[in-house]
Amino acid sequence: MKKVILSVMVVLGIGVGEVSAQNISYGVKADATMSNYLLSDMKGMSSNMGIGFSVGGFAKWDLMENFAIQPELLINFRTSEFKQKGKGTRDFEYWGMEIPVYAMGQWYTANDSRFYAGVGPYIGYGFNARYKSPEEKLYKNDAMRRFDFGFGAQVGYEFSNRIGINASYKIGIIDSLDEGKKDATMLPQRISLGLAYRF
Repeated sequence: MKKVILSVMVVLGIGVGEVSAQNISYGVKADATMSNYLLSDMKGMSSNMGIGFSVGGFAKWDLMENFAIQPELLINFRTSEFKQKGKGTRDFEYWGMEIPVYAMGQWYTANDSRFYAGVGPYIGYGFNARYKSPEEKLYKNDAMRRFDFGFGAQVGYEFSNRIGINASYKIGIIDSLDEGKKDATMLPQRISLGLAYRF
């Protein structure tokens, strides 16, 4: 995991150096999210979608008219419902942060609005993850990993007043379960719909 994070940081550092002299703008965004976990080798267990949100900011580096790099810093609140056959359901809550970096294609219209679409990696870190009723703190007992890494895709439309709407999908590729769980895997996924404003 440390090697993955270091590699991403090196790539980001190179990218910043390359585009530092280019046009840079900043913005804020807020998303409503739906999230759950993709489970394997967890017999009788399922993870249902739950409602959450994310808030944060972003920077857009325009490398050329139709291409930009967009890193974001987001604070996330996610929920899900875990259901185990014969044992009922348990509500799950997560607080954390993530840094996605998108390579964006963008297409401007006559009135200076733009369509955009991008893909890229993200890294995440969990502040707190727990089951409710009865409460079980999942980082405290090493049931889950704090670090996350995966990929995302985002599409959106920005109006001429720089207010934008966007939708995204992200999926983790590192097992969220502790390293000792060698058979079962739990991968986070989420979809979001949000608003943004670029200064």
